[in-house]
Amino acid sequence: QKLQRQYSRRINLDLKRIKKALERLNNPHIHLSNVVQFAGSSGKFSCLKSLRQFLEADGKKVSSKISPHLFSLRERFYMGNGKQLFLDKIKKFQKIVKKTKVKITLYELMVLIYFLACKSKKIIDWNLTEFGCGYRGDALNVFKKPRAIIISNLNLQHKDILKVKNIKDICKEKCGYLPNNTQIFIGKQKASTLKIIKKVLKNNKSEIFYPDKWRIIYKKNKVFYLNKNNKIQIKNKNIFSKGLFNNLGLSIYVALNFGVKKSIIEKTLPKIFFPARIQHIKQGKLKKLIKPNQKLIIDGCHAPAEAKNFAEYLKTLETPLYGIVGILKNKEPEKILKEFKGVFKKLICIQIPDEPNALSSYQLLCIAEKSNFKTIEAKNLQDAFNKISTKGTFCIFGSLYLVGHALSKN
Repeated sequence: QKLQRQYSRRINLDLKRIKKALERLNNPHIHLSNVVQFAGSSGKFSCLKSLRQFLEADGKKVSSKISPHLFSLRERFYMGNGKQLFLDKIKKFQKIVKKTKVKITLYELMVLIYFLACKSKKIIDWNLTEFGCGYRGDALNVFKKPRAIIISNLNLQHKDILKVKNIKDICKEKCGYLPNNTQIFIGKQKASTLKIIKKVLKNNKSEIFYPDKWRIIYKKNKVFYLNKNNKIQIKNKNIFSKGLFNNLGLSIYVALNFGVKKSIIEKTLPKIFFPARIQHIKQGKLKKLIKPNQKLIIDGCHAPAEAKNFAEYLKTLETPLYGIVGILKNKEPEKILKEFKGVFKKLICIQIPDEPNALSSYQLLCIAEKSNFKTIEAKNLQDAFNKISTKGTFCIFGSLYLVGHALSKN
């Protein structure tokens, strides 16, 4: 919150400021080796986190920069061996950045802190960076030759920020400005979207790997990753949706390409877990707020494609289901809620705490009622839980900020 008062949260896709600040800091980013960039609309974090675990299991020192965080600023800066950057280090690097006297955004500050932190470490073998909403004007787009670029699922998310109108424009923005001297891995896409991506990358001279090189298959309640040379059973009790399995499959393919052995991947798969991505809350303070015959699931879906994934999973569960939803104003709430038609017995609308861009509970209620949801308002999570006294499953969704708030309360 202190940083939010000092730096603008506004997304400003212009590289002038970050390049000026980097120059005054003696370009700390050039010291990062094996930079892998994660771009796309959905699935960047799950791809990054699983690849990070594969590389660490292979004995490599790995750092990562993600955005946004769930409930602690430290989550954005992973410095290897299970450790996040300490707050005193974040303050130290923030002071160094401040001395450049370059007026930067909060997001740009996070990027600069990450670069300075990585430079201060003696040995980091791989550096994994998650882009924000775009590619061309993102503050992370300052590497002349990244080791690889991974494009996860592309959809219409962020079109307002990117000032584009359709999926063709999204593909151009996120794939049309990629460097010509790297490896590019494309994740699973709609057939029509993949066709556009191939057209956009037609003249790119990088080595490009399209998603027809591998697939995820489902057979007798088992899930397998399959490519020309490998068949790997995905033994994991934490992953539930096809979208997440596709993201994991992309990371498996990349890890194999990077030289990680099949046996290491197989041993790592059961340990992979994506917080706030169809996460079943089985213990903690929130669990104590609901009744013994009630369950709780959270998912940070904040775009129609992600909502569809979550809704498809919920349809496989026992009913009744009760939705607790909070959504930001710029996240297409009508389209997100549309994916849950017929899923919830009742929808409880709340306002995301401490988020000025959040829809009020009343605004959400009005939107939901137009789509014929049985809807009520609640002041907060505890009030939402109190609204339902019968057996069922609560599903908190609609925003990573909302589920991050829930996890902090848990």
